[in-house]
Amino acid sequence: MKWLLVLPILTEVTVYYSEAVTYVFRDTGGLGGRFDGIGGLSGGGATSKLLANYPEEQRNQILDFLFKPNFGASLQILKVEIGGDAQSTDGTEASHMHNSWDENYQRGYEWWLMVEAKKRNPDIKLYGLPWGFPGWIAAAPQDPYVDPQQTATYIVKWVQGAKMHYNLTIDFLGIWNEKPYNDTYIKTLRKTLDTNNLSNVKIVAADDNGWAIAEDVVNDSDLAAVVDYIGSHYPGTVTTPKALQTGKQLWSSEDYSTFNNETGGGCWARLLNQNYVNGGMTSTISWNLIASYYEGLPWYRAGLMTAAEPWSGNYAVDSPIWVTAHTTQFTDIGWYYLRHDYGVGHLEHGGSYVSLITLDKKEFTIIIETMSHDHSVCVRPPLKPYNVSASQTVTIQLEGSVEAITEFEVWYTKLSFDPEVKDVIFQKRQPLKVTNSQVTLSVGVDEVWTLTTVKTGNKGSYPRPPQPKAFPLPYQDDFEGYEVSMEPHNLAQQLGSFEVVAEDNNKFLRQMVLTQPLMWCHNSAEHMLNKSFNVIGDYSWENVSIQVDVRLSPVNDTKGVFLGARVNQGGCVSYDTTGVFFFVFPDDNFYILSQDLMRSQVVSTGPINCRKGWNTFELRLWGTGMFGFVNGQEVMAARAPSLSSSGFLALGTDTYGLADFDNLLLKKSQIL
Repeated sequence: MKWLLVLPILTEVTVYYSEAVTYVFRDTGGLGGRFDGIGGLSGGGATSKLLANYPEEQRNQILDFLFKPNFGASLQILKVEIGGDAQSTDGTEASHMHNSWDENYQRGYEWWLMVEAKKRNPDIKLYGLPWGFPGWIAAAPQDPYVDPQQTATYIVKWVQGAKMHYNLTIDFLGIWNEKPYNDTYIKTLRKTLDTNNLSNVKIVAADDNGWAIAEDVVNDSDLAAVVDYIGSHYPGTVTTPKALQTGKQLWSSEDYSTFNNETGGGCWARLLNQNYVNGGMTSTISWNLIASYYEGLPWYRAGLMTAAEPWSGNYAVDSPIWVTAHTTQFTDIGWYYLRHDYGVGHLEHGGSYVSLITLDKKEFTIIIETMSHDHSVCVRPPLKPYNVSASQTVTIQLEGSVEAITEFEVWYTKLSFDPEVKDVIFQKRQPLKVTNSQVTLSVGVDEVWTLTTVKTGNKGSYPRPPQPKAFPLPYQDDFEGYEVSMEPHNLAQQLGSFEVVAEDNNKFLRQMVLTQPLMWCHNSAEHMLNKSFNVIGDYSWENVSIQVDVRLSPVNDTKGVFLGARVNQGGCVSYDTTGVFFFVFPDDNFYILSQDLMRSQVVSTGPINCRKGWNTFELRLWGTGMFGFVNGQEVMAARAPSLSSSGFLALGTDTYGLADFDNLLLKKSQIL
């Protein structure tokens, strides 16, 4: 191959391939797969937790960047977690049925998010998937398939609740996130949906890390009849012969999981094209939709954009939003890819291209990406990256119905990966004339190009959001400003489920989980038995105090509660969390001070004197000193030279069971 060195005025050297390569785009002879849309996933661990608490102005702006057509990401699918009261990465999401006798569709924030998405795009598709299940489903064996009908009914009630309470139509259901599937359950779910006049709801199976279910679909005609789509997580852009043999539409039903700077944008650009080019996958869904959870929790900023400061209103529109727009603003669900080698494929010198067309042949879009390996490493990278190392000249030859196109709208992104060089993000360029059914363009490294007949593309914008600020102290919450059953905004539950309850003209917070949920977190169910746990604030906090009023319930209660400070982590490793934990057992009138959540590092114990009903507990830290108070009286003072230097504040219960909290107060500690 011949090379040509082009020396710009600057000192850097850009390498070009000297020969143009012609790629034929033809719709005669048939089309490729039906395009099923690009989406984002809210859930898999309370990833949208902080979004609902944003000031209304900024919250609406954020939602527009995610869902409003021809504005930002213009997402075509919203996938949400069906809450199961179980930790599922960055927190727990509340179940609509904590217990078999309980049904409540006001809990959590996924209902609100789906409503907001539909307001902006009535055509967006909604997709529900459970990670965990409440304990009454089958806590002891940790198996939701013990009674397939019971589990199917539980899921169908969620679908019915969405329609009854929010007028939301659920389009797709998954099985059990990244856990073993069960053929009998899938068939039972289909039958239960049909019996309840929900035949419109399609089943995506099995939402696992691989294509194992394809073998069963091929060999079991009854299973094949009820599985509408096969969804795999993080497939590395490739599928298997058996999956292709099923004849089903194949989806990357969870992908990305990457820090949302330019590297994340590069990863996402590659996936959006190469999931189809390499694997024939017709839909790709990002985990997560938006990084709206505390810094210090797992996978911080692994979202299409970031909104983690509701107290300031600050948010960041990151490059993955605009990489998404290169596809979503110029296609719709129901378009079709052209065939491989006739509009879909790899560029000869690295990168990939796809093209999509409407069935009536009136609109046509081409997306080209040239991501380099070093800057496009995904969490689970493509198995066939086809890396790009130099610019190249691409000639597009149009044949068939697209031969009549005379001009393309052009949108361009350049990711620099150099802090000294500004990115070019979703830039509208001059239209590109088509001459003799051909266009030629020079394509550089780490670029995304969209050539399209669609003229409605738009880079939406709002005034700069407010400047970032630290979490405010002092911070108070008496829970009076919430509707009953709501989850408080800034308490990020890591274990258990907390919601607002009203009694005697007072509102307060109650821990609701009575039994161990069916856990999702891998290899950690045995560690997480029988505790609830919230974090709040800033993981850089050092000398701070947490105070709250507590009351144990006369029935189904827990025996103890705790306050925590300098708490180092949450998520699936919550069982291994360290910090300072002041456990109080009001009925038995004693406390335990521990440096870990599981109470394996006990520092001291001692007596206390609690009243019947409500008591006020406080944990205060200063330097290496730890101080505990009951109803304003100091009951504990200790020092630990090995104390964690900083961390969140926290509260929770020593065991699952009902416990009430009110008048939460966080503040800076005073020197004692």
